[in-house]
Amino acid sequence: MNSHIKLLILNWNGSELTNQCLASVEKLSYNNYSTMVIDNGSSDDTIAKIHKNYPSVEVLALDKNYGFSPAYNLAFEHLQSSQSDYYLIINNDTTVEPNLLEKLMEGVAKFGAEHLYCPIIHYVDNPNKIWYAGGNVDLKVGQLTHVGIRQENKGQYSELSKTGYVTGCCIFISPETIHKLNGFDEGFNMYAEDVDLCLRGKAMGIDSIFVPDAKIYHKVSASVGGEFSFIKLKRKLKSVKHLMSKHCSPAQVWVGFSLYLLRNSFLGIFHSISSLKK
Repeated sequence: MNSHIKLLILNWNGSELTNQCLASVEKLSYNNYSTMVIDNGSSDDTIAKIHKNYPSVEVLALDKNYGFSPAYNLAFEHLQSSQSDYYLIINNDTTVEPNLLEKLMEGVAKFGAEHLYCPIIHYVDNPNKIWYAGGNVDLKVGQLTHVGIRQENKGQYSELSKTGYVTGCCIFISPETIHKLNGFDEGFNMYAEDVDLCLRGKAMGIDSIFVPDAKIYHKVSASVGGEFSFIKLKRKLKSVKHLMSKHCSPAQVWVGFSLYLLRNSFLGIFHSISSLKK
């Protein structure tokens, strides 16, 4: 029998998005998986709709909104005695291709079970435009970017390969590896905990692997108002500064964070000008 894969979907008051995600998950062609929604103390009808529409989906109902890292860590603790061979950590604002799990397992077959894996990710509202095709990270020069972001997919990122980091939007990982890494660092607030996980993994010989034949679609930053929302940018800056403080010297933080701010300022200005022209 194929390895058992447990899909872990975090939700907070995202009833419509989570049900759309589950509708696509239900069409997965892999023959040995199960799904658990981790609910961060929602006040909407998410849990009721899941029980009604997807009775086979397990719900881990938390008593409050713990945020990203603590909620997933609670789920890992809850699943300690489960028989799952792999976890697929996936955002509720995504939809998946039916062969997603088979393609991720092909990556495992080539590189090994101990590593971190991520599919290519496209925008939901522009299905041929790339959001993630690997990650570039060099904190000393303020580099923390997605490969291929906002490019049309013309097959230019087709190699199954090691990359800088996998995005928390979709991480394929074994329970043994997540235990070895001691879960997510709860000092992060929604952003950069994925990069931190990968950097800690790299120091232990655990690689980040990009799997281009596996594909999902992402409604980017739906929970915080969009890709360039003020809430997102504020949280991201705080988390990136924490990431650099954790992995760099004080001098490297000063240089790297300054360069990161400059890059993102130019990106914000470019996006604003582009939006005005439309």
